[in-house]
Amino acid sequence: MSTLENFLPVVLEEIVGDRFGRYSKYIIQDRAIPDVRDGLKPVQRRILYAMYEAGNTPDKPYRKSAKTVGDVMGNFHPHGDSSIYEGMVRMAQPWKMAHPLIDGHGNWGSQDDDPAAAMRYTEARLSQIAMELLRDIDKRTVLFRDNFDNTTKEPSVLPSRFPNLLVNGVSGISSGFATEIPTHNLREVIDACIRIIDDPFVTLEELMGVVRGPDFPTGGIVMGTDGIREAYSTGKGRVYVRARTAIEDMRGGRQQIVITQIPYGVVKAKLVTAMETVRLEKKVEGIAEVRDESGRNGLRIVVELKKDADAQGILTYLLKKTDLQIAYNFNMVAIVNKTPRQLGLKDMLVAYVEHQKDVVTRRSRYELEKAEDRAHVLEGLAKALSILDEVVATIRRSKNRQDAQNNLMSEFGFTERQADSILTLQLYRLTNLEITSIEKELKDVQKLISYLKGILGSERKLFAVIKDELSEIRGRFGLDRRSEIQDEVEELKVAVEVMVTPEDVLVTLSEDGYIKRTSKLSFTRSGGEIESTGLKEGDFVRNLLEVNTIDSLLLFTEKGQYFLLPVHAIPEYKWKDTGTALVNVIPIPKEDRVISVIPVKDIQEPGKSLIFVTKRGQVKRTELKEYATNRTTSIAACKLGKGDEVVTVWLGSDESASDVLFVTKLGQSIRFSGGEVNPMGRVAAGVRGISLREGDEVVSAMPVSGDEGEVLVVSDAGYGKRTLLADYQVQGRGGKGVATFEFKEGKRVKPNGTALVSSHYVREENVYTAVTSAGRMLTFSSEKPPISDLRSIGAVLVALEKDETVQAVINVGNIVS
Repeated sequence: MSTLENFLPVVLEEIVGDRFGRYSKYIIQDRAIPDVRDGLKPVQRRILYAMYEAGNTPDKPYRKSAKTVGDVMGNFHPHGDSSIYEGMVRMAQPWKMAHPLIDGHGNWGSQDDDPAAAMRYTEARLSQIAMELLRDIDKRTVLFRDNFDNTTKEPSVLPSRFPNLLVNGVSGISSGFATEIPTHNLREVIDACIRIIDDPFVTLEELMGVVRGPDFPTGGIVMGTDGIREAYSTGKGRVYVRARTAIEDMRGGRQQIVITQIPYGVVKAKLVTAMETVRLEKKVEGIAEVRDESGRNGLRIVVELKKDADAQGILTYLLKKTDLQIAYNFNMVAIVNKTPRQLGLKDMLVAYVEHQKDVVTRRSRYELEKAEDRAHVLEGLAKALSILDEVVATIRRSKNRQDAQNNLMSEFGFTERQADSILTLQLYRLTNLEITSIEKELKDVQKLISYLKGILGSERKLFAVIKDELSEIRGRFGLDRRSEIQDEVEELKVAVEVMVTPEDVLVTLSEDGYIKRTSKLSFTRSGGEIESTGLKEGDFVRNLLEVNTIDSLLLFTEKGQYFLLPVHAIPEYKWKDTGTALVNVIPIPKEDRVISVIPVKDIQEPGKSLIFVTKRGQVKRTELKEYATNRTTSIAACKLGKGDEVVTVWLGSDESASDVLFVTKLGQSIRFSGGEVNPMGRVAAGVRGISLREGDEVVSAMPVSGDEGEVLVVSDAGYGKRTLLADYQVQGRGGKGVATFEFKEGKRVKPNGTALVSSHYVREENVYTAVTSAGRMLTFSSEKPPISDLRSIGAVLVALEKDETVQAVINVGNIVS
């Protein structure tokens, strides 16, 4: 190791932190975040200044873009030419800039995200309004600094005679910071500046009366005054930008949706493709064709609809599912005194006004210095002309120019500057007319000096100048507002009928958890018999529902969860197909199972309630609308105690006209008025419906009313009985109830079972199927068991083999609801 080398131990974290800190500072200050005063990033400022310095101004012919890029890269911006040209392209695109700063000639890209032609093909010059950013830059209005190789100077900021940061907006990402400032209306922003000059204590609400919100070059409808207010107050906020659309009538009773303005930043070609995808994939019914008819007359996208299509519904769907409506997030960050800061509207305007105050002050000082110098010269000339003969004689006898200058200074008291100007005076200036013009110019210059001193000596006069100059720019370049401001954010509710063709279908759910949706046509072609449906061996249909594709199903599980499943989301199969496992449609856990399926047309329907009954005898009533959701995952439907499960759920009315009948495993029953169960919250545990003895549990429950009909109960041994509903007297909720079945046992008596497995409310003859532990399915009629009293032992309904028991009883005759 050389003696000159000296290695010092350094912690890696410190080195990395220091290097990244320097890099971050550079990225934030010198690349991605704009200056609050001129609203420009360094590359934009350098492009504009390089073009100005090269004389590439609006009054001159266009020049090749490559020349400008070369000048910028060679003199000011030592980075890749692509980043410089990209900066030029953005400043020339009228759909990105409210007032483009570069006047481009050639292919500068399009709203379809087509790239600009290579810089060797395009031409450019400064736009008229860009000259206002650079105006007075030669009058020491801004500070200059050395460029990267110290060969020339570049401005640290432009004079920016209009509030470019808000007018043209900006978007950028740096390390740790990002900025997103939308474009605004030039007239409104200048009016707000004048308002702040007149009243420094103006409130945000008063400023928002002037600056109503963003004004995007692509127009559109900006929704959400609250979001605008939050953004203008804190620098962060969200609004929604919607395309401008109209529904037009066509011949033949058809309609079409015409889009004439799209949200800011949306690529038109991608938007058209997205809408065409909606048509091709038939995500909505009724779109016949999507066409882009944009041209010289402006943007125009046409969505042609089929006859009798729901135009408003389809438009709502497109607004919700495509970029016809987007969320725009304000993040107004700019460099203030070399530091990134999040700024509200007033902060930005105040910073700009302070910048203008500094610019006009510096300009006035510069002009005053020039005017005083000119006045000094004119005073010398006027004095010399008044003693012209003596001055000429002095000059003639002088040996040379330097001697003449010294003689004029010593003999007549002229200063060096005055003596020099006298010696350079042309002979024609000695005419009477020129003498008069010199005197007139002196008076004019003295007036100018007085005016400039007035500006520098009075803040009121200084602000008056700023206001006048801003007003002049407002008059020359101001445009009418292009974006409409809407106070409220309109909620987009897409009707199911728009996305789905209404069709009556059959939905089946089997005991083993297989679900399918089948058309009525497939059911009819397969023989129109329920028993012919496709099932795995040993499986059977638990639920068969006749519903419409625009309906939804509420699926309740025994663990107290529920799912809201649109019918159209259930996979379609032929009647003889098995279907798909329910877990492929909804994320139901393995240890849980569906116990009730309720079709719903309108989940917000008033006057409807869901009644829950649990194994431990709890009962709960909750309004149907409480179960409205957009989630596809499971949601708590009922709070359950330890070891408890939901037995059944049904849909009833809030009037509580019906009673509730419980039947337990050990043969007890209770009937009480539904009015005793008050409505409660979605996740409530409910109230006690029946007091159970040890080892007993509720096996079924149902709504009943009046005295008409019978109650059929079935035991695990295949015995059953019917009892008149009138025999079940209404009791108070929470009691022990009455016996509804008498179990018998003994050596000489054939047992009729050990537990009830099912009960049914029967008003007319129905066919039931008993599913046994051996997998057999045995059919019987509800008329088979005789009508008997409450404490009857029942009669044999189905013949079972030894050790075979009834597991479930399905109402086949009335399964379609």
